[in-house]
Amino acid sequence: MASPDREPVCIVGASGALGFGLTLRLAKAGTAVIAASRSAQRAEETAERALRLVPGAQISPAENAAGAAQAAVVILAVPFRNQSEILTNLQGSLRAGQLVIDTTVPLAAAVSGKATRMLGVWQGSAAEQAQEMVPAGVVVVGALHTVSARALCDLDQELGEDVLLCGERRGDKARAARVIEAIPGLRCIDCGRLELARITESLTALLISVNTRHKTHAGIRLTRVPDERWEGS
Repeated sequence: MASPDREPVCIVGASGALGFGLTLRLAKAGTAVIAASRSAQRAEETAERALRLVPGAQISPAENAAGAAQAAVVILAVPFRNQSEILTNLQGSLRAGQLVIDTTVPLAAAVSGKATRMLGVWQGSAAEQAQEMVPAGVVVVGALHTVSARALCDLDQELGEDVLLCGERRGDKARAARVIEAIPGLRCIDCGRLELARITESLTALLISVNTRHKTHAGIRLTRVPDERWEGS
C-alpha cells in the first residue's frame, strides 16, 4: 500500500534501466508510482513487469505526457539524447509548482563516443538545460547521477550510498530528498546550486570507469556530513 503522506511520483523513462530500478524501489517502499513511457503499451508492459517483482505495489502505467500531468513530482530518467525531445513533448503537461528530478547525464555515448567522456552542454549541464526548457514555475533538481541502475533493479542488494542534489532552493532539494530517501539505503546531500550539476553529472563517467576496472557497481558516500541535513527546510 502507498503511504498516504507520500507524494505520488511519475517516472518518465520507467522502461529504461534506471527508471525501472527507481520504479521498483520506490514502489516497494510504499510510494505510488506512475510508470511512464513514450507509448501506452510499453508503459503497461513496464508496470506489469514491475508488479511481478513487487506484488501489491501501487504502480500504474501512463504515456509520458499523461503521467507527468498526474503527479506533483516527476523523475526524468532518460538518456541525454532523448532529454530535449521529451521535455519539449511535456511542455503542455508540466505546470507551475511541479518538481522535476533530473537524472540525465550528457555522456559521449549519446553520440557513439566513450561512456567515460562527457559532452559539452551549452547551458553547463543537463540539469540546467532541463531548467531552461521546462515551463515557468516548474523547478528542476539534479540528482541520482551516481546511483547504479543495476543495483536498484536487484531488490536483494542492500543500498548504502549518498545521492548528491543540486538545485537553486534548499526547500526544493528537501522535497526531492523526501521522495528519494523513501528508498532504504539512500541518503541525500545538498551539494549547492543547480550549476554544480555539471560536476555531479560527470561523476557518472568516473564511476563507469571504476566499475569497469573493478567489475562492480560502486556508489558514493560522503564522510562527516551532519545528520541534521534538512532541518528548517
